[in-house]
Amino acid sequence: MANTGLQVMGVVLGVSGWVFGIIVCIAPWWRTSAFVGNELVVSQVQWEGLWMTCLSDWGRLQCKVFDSGLALSGSMQTCRALCVVSLLLCVLALPLCITGLKCTRCLGEARDPKARLVQVGAALFVAAAFLFLLPVCWNAYDVISNFYNPNVPPTLKRELGPALYLGWVVVLLMLVSGALLYLGSASPGAPVMPVFGRGGKVNPPSTAESKPEKVFV
Repeated sequence: MANTGLQVMGVVLGVSGWVFGIIVCIAPWWRTSAFVGNELVVSQVQWEGLWMTCLSDWGRLQCKVFDSGLALSGSMQTCRALCVVSLLLCVLALPLCITGLKCTRCLGEARDPKARLVQVGAALFVAAAFLFLLPVCWNAYDVISNFYNPNVPPTLKRELGPALYLGWVVVLLMLVSGALLYLGSASPGAPVMPVFGRGGKVNPPSTAESKPEKVFV
C-alpha cells in the first residue's frame, strides 16, 4: 500500500530541486575572481557561468550573454547539455509522479499502475541528479586544478562560486526526492511463504480453522 506522506514529500522536494536547478543553470555565479599574489584592485569582481559573464564594479553589475555557443569550449558545451537534459528529465518526472500519487484520482482506484508511474518518476529524478552532478563536479575540478596550476597566470585563476555549492544541494534534493517517491510507492508487506506438501507440490493456504479431533474412550 502506498504511503501518501512520503510521496507528497518526494514531489515537493523534486519541485524544489527542479526550481533551484533552473536558477543554478542560468546563474553567472559558477566561477568568481580569485585575488591572489599582489592584486591591488579588488573592487572589480568577475563572475562566470554557463550562459553569461558578469562584472561587478563598486556594486554595479554588468552582464553579457555569450554571443555564440559554438565558440565555447567543448567542456562548456557539454556542461550546458547535461544541465538542460537533467532539467528536462525533471519536467518528465513531475507529471508522472503527480498522476501516480495515491491521493489523486487520475487513474481511478488502480493501485499497481499508479505505483509504477511513481517509480518511473523516481528513477527519472535519480537520473536527473546524476546528470546535474557531472557539470557541477566538472567545473569544481577545473577551477581547483587551475587555481593550483603554477602555469596559469594569477589574473586567470578562479574560485568556486556560490552556484556550485547550490548545485550540490540541488543534486541532494533530487536524490532524496527519488528515494522518497520510490519508498512511498513500494508495498511494505512481505510476501507470504508458500507451504510445500508431499511430492513438492505447493498447497494453498487454508482458510478454515482446524477442528479438534474427537477422542472416543
